[in-house]
Amino acid sequence: MGKRILLILGHPSANSLCAALAESYAQSALDAGHEVRQLRLGEMNFDPVLRQGYQQIQALEDDLSAAQSDILWAEHLTLVYPIWWGGIPALLKGFFDRVLLPGFAFKYRKGKAFPDKLLKGRTADLLVTMDTPPWYYRWVYRMPASHEVRKSTLAFCGIKPLRTLTFGPVLGSSAQQRQAWLLQAQAIVSR
Repeated sequence: MGKRILLILGHPSANSLCAALAESYAQSALDAGHEVRQLRLGEMNFDPVLRQGYQQIQALEDDLSAAQSDILWAEHLTLVYPIWWGGIPALLKGFFDRVLLPGFAFKYRKGKAFPDKLLKGRTADLLVTMDTPPWYYRWVYRMPASHEVRKSTLAFCGIKPLRTLTFGPVLGSSAQQRQAWLLQAQAIVSR
């Protein structure tokens, strides 16, 4: 029996390598018998700025309410996004800020240092593109954006990160290299 997979494209452009990786992954997941829903953040209508922090409730736009429903529906999330300036795109960060709210993704309890993780039972994979050579990003920069998403965001909410695939450097990559990356995105579904 297939899994319920939510694919989140965090690159704003539908003509990006990230979009191609997402499509390749989605088609492979469907072919393997999984149910797939997709959130293409660049096509969604929402304000990515959490205007008052958590001090005041900011009404969710319809696209964000639907995204929360999709997250609750999913057993597995796959996030596809680029690394820009060593971090995740502002659009993806804004999506996390607006969707992964107290009472939905986590809940603090009086007397406890750490919150309850309200999205337990879900897993996640990350497909990440970059212009930096992945080895340099790992050993010199120490993968700050990967740690942010895996530990400070997903794991904080109870989502267990499984795999992170990094694709790069994209700048100057050949058509043959990009095709190999698309095949890697397909192959992760079967693991």
